[in-house]
Amino acid sequence: MRLTRFLTLLFLITIALNAVCQEDKTDLDSKSTPYELLSSYYSDNFHPFKKGNFFTGLAFSVADKKMTNTDYLIQKVLDGERLNFDVLVKGGYYTGDYGMVLINVQYFQDKFDGIVFRDPDTLQSNSITRGFAVTPGFRSSVPLTPNERLSFFTEFGITFGNSYTLTRNTKNLDEIEKTYGTDFNFRVGLSPGITFFAMENFALEVQLNVIGYDLKVSEKSVNDGPESKEIRQNVDFNINLLSLQMGLAYYFGAKK
Repeated sequence: MRLTRFLTLLFLITIALNAVCQEDKTDLDSKSTPYELLSSYYSDNFHPFKKGNFFTGLAFSVADKKMTNTDYLIQKVLDGERLNFDVLVKGGYYTGDYGMVLINVQYFQDKFDGIVFRDPDTLQSNSITRGFAVTPGFRSSVPLTPNERLSFFTEFGITFGNSYTLTRNTKNLDEIEKTYGTDFNFRVGLSPGITFFAMENFALEVQLNVIGYDLKVSEKSVNDGPESKEIRQNVDFNINLLSLQMGLAYYFGAKK
């Protein structure tokens, strides 16, 4: 009988202590700021760049431009609209700590519809360009903070791409000029960037093309006539803000 009372008393004390601990934890959490609660995720066993982890990312851009009496290249746009979008999907695997092999797949489209003036004619112009590019490469990351939440990376990639363009210009309602174009692109480049983990395994990434070699082969045919061909090569070593890319990434296995 005494043993039963003792075990019952011990059970009640255990429940009371557990309730007190839970209350203290709740009070502590309620006093913590959202930033502190979010940052606590990275305080222990957070290793996003560890061997065996996977990475996936997404970057995209959309631009819608309306133009009226605007000078544009060799023509003047009297009234027109240009709609461009670009989608980039990334994937990678860490073959070693802080070193990852990756592949990027890009799809883009540029579309224009409007009335343009090319001395001495006014034309109804429609054009559309669609293309894709595949970039295998390697990325090396260097943490800038002890918990690896902020890091610097350098990415080396080789790009193979192709695009197709169709342009239709109409003059005097019945004079139509059709231009078909094909572009092949090859690039070898080095791109640095910054990774910042904003929420758990999700990270914001900013990347900039700095140095590279470009080869572009363009073929064009007007009204199914003979094809013209142009080959251009370019070596660049500059900071071009137009090449800035921002995207969202997710690191599988970062928290172990």
